[in-house]
Amino acid sequence: MAVSLAVAALLPRPGAADTLVPVAAEPGVEDDGADCAVPDTGALTSVSRLPDPFRKLDGTRISTRSDWRCRRAEIRELAERHVYGQKPARPESVTGTVSRTGITVRVTHQGRSASFSASVDLPSGTGPFPAVVVLGGLGADTSTIKGAGAAVISLDPYALGKEGTSRSNKQGAFYSLYGSSSSTGLLMAWSWGGSRVIDVIEQSDGSVLRADATGVTGCSRFGKGAFVAGAFDQRIALTMPVESGSAGTGVFRGIPGESGAQPLSSAYSEQPWLGDAFGSFTGSPATLPVDTHEIVGLVAPRGLLVMENPHVDWLGARSGSVAALGGAEVYKALGAGGDISYWSDVQDGTHCAARPEWRTPLQQNIQKFLLKSGSSSGVFRISPAKSGDLSAWRDWQTPSLADGGTSGGGTGGDTGGDTGGGPGTPGDYCTATYRTVDSWSGGFQGEVTVRNDGSGALDGWTVGMTLASGQSISSLWNGRNTGTGGAVTVRNTDWNGSLAPGSTTTFGFTATGSSSTVPTTLTCDRP
Repeated sequence: MAVSLAVAALLPRPGAADTLVPVAAEPGVEDDGADCAVPDTGALTSVSRLPDPFRKLDGTRISTRSDWRCRRAEIRELAERHVYGQKPARPESVTGTVSRTGITVRVTHQGRSASFSASVDLPSGTGPFPAVVVLGGLGADTSTIKGAGAAVISLDPYALGKEGTSRSNKQGAFYSLYGSSSSTGLLMAWSWGGSRVIDVIEQSDGSVLRADATGVTGCSRFGKGAFVAGAFDQRIALTMPVESGSAGTGVFRGIPGESGAQPLSSAYSEQPWLGDAFGSFTGSPATLPVDTHEIVGLVAPRGLLVMENPHVDWLGARSGSVAALGGAEVYKALGAGGDISYWSDVQDGTHCAARPEWRTPLQQNIQKFLLKSGSSSGVFRISPAKSGDLSAWRDWQTPSLADGGTSGGGTGGDTGGDTGGGPGTPGDYCTATYRTVDSWSGGFQGEVTVRNDGSGALDGWTVGMTLASGQSISSLWNGRNTGTGGAVTVRNTDWNGSLAPGSTTTFGFTATGSSSTVPTTLTCDRP
């Protein structure tokens, strides 16, 4: 979609219909942990497995949901220091206009100014409408977005941060304000621009676009940008990165070992997408004190739909599935396990194609998080060809956080998808309970909850279940399975075998076959 943007020192003198409005006195919260003190990480050490998202920099683990606010601030700061570069706080002045066809933005900070604009394409109806910011226009299914009832805001990332420049001479609106030699990479510059668009929407009279219902999406390099935008602005209700590849959602620690995936050194040098500091980690990602499963966690508990392509090895979809599975543990801990979806099980291998498999989840996520009229639960459809094993990447357990009230915006918890199942047969030590998370033609996603029903600690568990004729497990996470059809045994991993009395853990799987008959004869016992 054509996008009209301009970067200039000054906007033309506004007419009566384009009056510039000062920043709202009570805007939405872009970063609710800005007041949290974040200590220095000190000397970095090599850690081959994924960092524990629940362990604070002082070495203690969070125990309540309210603790997540400042733990989130730590992860955000680590990502800025070592991966993306700093995202500055809201500039001194952001003004602009919103109309039914476009948005203008003018930013002034410490004597410097820049401006840019974006086009607006409204769905049918009278509004005001929720909106999805589409970065770059590449690969976004704008017809489905509009058909679901959301406006499309087409934003050109290159007006904010241009590609094809050296790291010492970055160009675009962001660098006009913060200097061409800024160590902040393009992905964060694009994220910053999306935030300034939201500033202007907040200032408007609300007759065209709703300030409380904004999403973001993009594909390939713009999928990387959409991922960063959603992670670093808590006003974004729905984040939808598409085929983001290396420097996108895929865990940095996994990329070097994934055959055919774009090397980190290539992603760093191809364009200044990542911050300058990341150059020190391209050959040693294990020394990073943060990884992308924690960036996924920054989005929690807000809506997240990750769409990936397993047919192009360069995109590193296996590492992406590990990040999504790891980040989903943050969602679960916050009581929002139904608010994250991941989908790489697609037939067409064309990069950045509008895929029929994604239309329904797109519609459902827009309805739930932007229109606030849906209650569908998150789904994981992982391609068997690029299925990551989270258990091989972590040695930490997901805590049962004590209090209610998630922080960081967003709505809802794990709202549904339960069909059939129910409690399994209790053993002397534990119980296994099954639920169907989602189903589709020819397949379904299931989840089994293991609960320690004994009076003492449980050190390891084994679940037995029987799949119906025609059903076969295609991928399984958070457990190790023996067999894929008929009688299947699932054992704990190294990190989720120890359960205190009354505590639970889960493992999930996708399977082929009909979901009308759920797995039966569930048993749970010690190994």
